[in-house]
Amino acid sequence: MAVIGCPGAGKSTFARRLGVVLGIEVVHLDRLYWHPGWVRTPAEQWAQIQAAALQADRWIVDGNYAATLHLRVTAADTVIFLDFPTAVCLWRSLLRVARSRRTTRPDMADGCRERVNLEFLRFIWSFRRAKRPGMVRRLQEVQGDKHVVYLRSSGDADAFLARARQRAMLSADP
Repeated sequence: MAVIGCPGAGKSTFARRLGVVLGIEVVHLDRLYWHPGWVRTPAEQWAQIQAAALQADRWIVDGNYAATLHLRVTAADTVIFLDFPTAVCLWRSLLRVARSRRTTRPDMADGCRERVNLEFLRFIWSFRRAKRPGMVRRLQEVQGDKHVVYLRSSGDADAFLARARQRAMLSADP
């Protein structure tokens, strides 16, 4: 499963919760991509690192990284798009920084303390206009072959998790 969406939508939290419900390992792309001090993985290595992470039988991967989105969409049976409003994503990003200031989030690489800057806020602000259309086009291309889910609010995400929990409990019954 791949979980995508605007920064601040809650991809990592949602993926972590879904992983617990389904008993599936979660791969946080930010942990793989970033190195201490916010050093990026070289582009030529990035696709290889992701391909290796997608070799497991079952996985949940959270993160966007548009240049390699095709790898996750191709390998996934399900793609969940947290398609939340820009204001929600901005607010959550600012809250995350306030809560995690001077620490490293568990879904982030060691040595990458939480931060926010104008460039990051601009990225969130422009996401619906600049990035979302390409992601939606890519998901429309695979719609018949993949299960594509659009969750547009926290309520949608909670309901999806509740349904997944219910299905997991039913399949666990003898």
